[in-house]
Parts: sequence; C-alpha cells; structure tokens
Amino acid sequence: MTNIVLFGKPGAGKGTQAEFLKEKYKLTHISTGDVFRFNLKNDTELGKQCKVFMDAGDLVPDELTTKMLIDEVNKHPDTNGILFDGYPRTLSQARDLDVFLESIGSKVAATIALEADDEILIQRLLERGKTSGRIDDQDEDKIRNRYQEYNEKTAPLMGYYEEQNKFHAVDGIGSIDEITKRLSTVIDSL
Repeated sequence: MTNIVLFGKPGAGKGTQAEFLKEKYKLTHISTGDVFRFNLKNDTELGKQCKVFMDAGDLVPDELTTKMLIDEVNKHPDTNGILFDGYPRTLSQARDLDVFLESIGSKVAATIALEADDEILIQRLLERGKTSGRIDDQDEDKIRNRYQEYNEKTAPLMGYYEEQNKFHAVDGIGSIDEITKRLSTVIDSL
C-alpha cells in the first residue's frame, strides 16, 4: 500500500494534481476538502460543525478532521494506496495518521509539498471564488488568514517528514503537465 501525502497552501493545485496522480498510480484519492464539502452539502452534524470554522476562514480542528479521514480510509480496505490531499495539516494529525496507518499495517511513503508564491495563490483563489460559491475563496482577508494558519500549523510538517526522509518539495507554478511531471518524478523514485 503506497500512501502519499500531497500538501500545499490553499490554491496550490493539490486537487487538480491529485486527479492525474490517482489515475496514473491507481491510488484512492481522499481530499479533505471533498469530504468537508460532502458533509456541508448534506448538512450532516459534522458538516454543521465544520461550517462554523470554514466560514471564519479557520482550519477545522484536528479531532473532527482526523475522524473524518479515518472513516474515509476505512471505506477502501483493498486500495493500492491512498493519496491524501489536504491531510495531515498539523503535527498532531500527522502523528495520528502514522498511528492509524501502523494499526492497519501501512505507513506514509512520501509527502510532497506543492510550493508557490502567496500572491499568485491569492489571485488563484479569488478567481476560483467567483465560480465555486465558497465564501472562504471570496475574501482576501480570509484567504490570508488561512495562509497564516497554514504557516503556523502546517509548515512544521516539513520538519517532521524531513526527519523521516519522506519530504519532497515541488515547484507548483507552471502548466498542469509540467507540475504533474515534477510530481511523477518524485513518486517514481519511491
């Protein structure tokens, strides 16, 4: 089971790239955003809890996110591997993921960060917000708050995975094909 964590700031292209990578490597794609949107759209209890945080531009607390992701992984017992998109976002989540994967006889093979300049990403999100209907993509202050949250909580993951020799940074600027090739180079080297 090859498990890959794909992360980067909101707007870095994780979802777009995950679509290509899941097909190429026959992985199950689990997007935190998709799981959240499903719960929000269906007005589940978890969705209602998440909406409060998302509308404020904050990250959903670790406990809610981890429970959702573990439930989602458990729906795919026969997968070749999981492509985690947007999870883990904190050291606590990373440790919880390691413990969970170990309990099912697996592990994270690599983490790949899509890196890009904040100002470019802000413009991407504002543009996406025009059609996505996502409140958190329509307000530059909320976007900047999400980036501050990312820098404070997610950036430390780099060190955590570097210590395990599992961290890879990939330039997230360029054509979709160029970025896919960069990601594939990393995955093919595993």
